[in-house]
Amino acid sequence: MEFLTNEKLTIVGAAGMIGSNMAQTALMMHLTPNICLYDPFAPALEGVAEELFHCGFEGVNITYTSDIKEALTGAKYIVSSGGAARKAGMTREDLLKGNAQIAEQFGKDVKQYCPDVKHIVVIFNPADITGLITLLYSGVKPSCVTTLAALDSTRLRSELAKYFHISPDLVVNSRTYGGHGEQMAVFASTTTVDGKPLVDLIGTPKLPLEDWLAIKQRVIQGGKNIIDLRGRSSFQSPAYISIEMIAAAMGGRPFRWPAGAYVNNDRFSHIMMATETSITKDGVVCKPIKGTPEEEKELEKSYEHLCKLRDEVIEMGVMPPIADWHRLNPYMDEKTDKK
Repeated sequence: MEFLTNEKLTIVGAAGMIGSNMAQTALMMHLTPNICLYDPFAPALEGVAEELFHCGFEGVNITYTSDIKEALTGAKYIVSSGGAARKAGMTREDLLKGNAQIAEQFGKDVKQYCPDVKHIVVIFNPADITGLITLLYSGVKPSCVTTLAALDSTRLRSELAKYFHISPDLVVNSRTYGGHGEQMAVFASTTTVDGKPLVDLIGTPKLPLEDWLAIKQRVIQGGKNIIDLRGRSSFQSPAYISIEMIAAAMGGRPFRWPAGAYVNNDRFSHIMMATETSITKDGVVCKPIKGTPEEEKELEKSYEHLCKLRDEVIEMGVMPPIADWHRLNPYMDEKTDKK
């Protein structure tokens, strides 16, 4: 049986619904035969492992541990859902303090036990901030860390497909950028619907402006809607998409959606945000984003919101001031890391 790689993939938070689904998805996609499941909650973790053993997968070596050293030692790829889950009535930002501290420890553990890791995908909320903290404390190159940001774009695709009663495959290049939260920038100018530019449909009888604004709001509230419907936060979609991201980093099929990546250029600085990217064996590379003037303003507002969250974490003492980041991670020297 062929796999993308034989190198070790560690799933952090594997006892949870997202983590267990990630493990099963990675096995079904034949990413690697060497998968390690980690979670501090040993009984539930053992239960996940037992279920995977019972699937009868061939040619794989599934291990599990509640020892973070054992889990990360030798890991070349990591996907982490190891934070607290979002509950009814909570925003992603409500999780900030607790999950920021979890991300700090996770980054330190990476630095101690697998500093030569090739790629890390961080998906626990607020992912823009937890990914940034992980990057800072892990000491790896910015190109080695991405965060889950695609769900907003896939939700836009879904909402448009439902509205027009067409196959989702006919909605092409739906995109949201900036934050993975209430302040995300929902772009229309990138998207085509059944071959027609979405911007040409907005404000016409086919898509009145008020309907488009309602679609945007449903995209922004997509995670809340899942909680309202299921009584718990999303787990199938983040699990699948995050494994698609790590597969691309292993040299698999190109990732089709925006990803959260570290951005530090003349426009946006010292931030992790959803942007257009390419994820390959060489890491993540950011690509330019261009929208309408209104979309660009939305993106600027989203960036400002992310900067506010970042600065809150600095005030908490979880991260040092930006000028000192290079002391923790030399690849994040503010004088040299702009490209």
